[in-house]
Amino acid sequence: MVRLRLDLAYDGTDFSGWAKQPGQRTVQGEIEEALGKILRLPEPPTLVVAGRTDAGVHARGQVAHVDLDAGGFGALENRYRREEPTAAPLSDPGSPEGVDERLPALLRRLSGVLPPDVRIHRVTVAPGGFDARFSAMSRRYAYRISDAPGGVDPLRRREVAWYSRGLNVDRLNAAAAHLLGEHDFAAFCKKREGATTIRELQRLDWVRQEGILVATVVADAFCHSMVRALVGSLLPVGEGRLPVDWPGEVLRSAARDSKVHVAPAHGLCLEEVLYPEAEDLARRAVETRRVRTLSV
Repeated sequence: MVRLRLDLAYDGTDFSGWAKQPGQRTVQGEIEEALGKILRLPEPPTLVVAGRTDAGVHARGQVAHVDLDAGGFGALENRYRREEPTAAPLSDPGSPEGVDERLPALLRRLSGVLPPDVRIHRVTVAPGGFDARFSAMSRRYAYRISDAPGGVDPLRRREVAWYSRGLNVDRLNAAAAHLLGEHDFAAFCKKREGATTIRELQRLDWVRQEGILVATVVADAFCHSMVRALVGSLLPVGEGRLPVDWPGEVLRSAARDSKVHVAPAHGLCLEEVLYPEAEDLARRAVETRRVRTLSV
């Protein structure tokens, strides 16, 4: 078996999120089906992703891994020969060298089979200990929102949300500062059975770029709906309707507040996933799997 790392991007508009669901169009489903078709597998393989995005959420720097039988890469032989007719013979497809030699052909086949709203930018043999989900050190999201009175530029309507009232960047940043650090973010998460809501929010700040407000949100991990709930809690502060310290009070309550509205999905994009050096990947995966508790 060989583990491949896939670096990918997608426009989430027409997907029912990342995770495969019966009868729904999902990013995971499209990629697994494409891999199964290209490699002529009896059943599609299973992808593991760094961050499972919700319906409508985009990704520019998503990462996934997939475990495949190295021998199956022989299905790419004819493709390679058509593209590189004068190249030297390929190594045994069951060997690490043979897999690596066939990855450029796999990438080109994926670009031809996948729909245009999902792209694989890079396919590499993953180093030992790599796990797309558990080896990650942090995820960086961007939330883009326009408060222009006339609405969002139609050419950016799929990636920029609109807020009907003017927003003050200084107030947004002052409120965001109350949320940084390691906390129980139960007030901003949809709880899942057996899952912790303790996270370390490493960065949350706002800038205005060419008329668009961009929030950069970085954490070691995120729970379900956390980024959009954090953004939603800051917007009424930014318009002056709620005090600057209100989001911090909600955080400390550890309970959902009816005044926290989850921001629209299409303004959110996963921009980057960071991993440690190769020698620390396995250790990081073990650490991440531990159930976290807050230090007293």
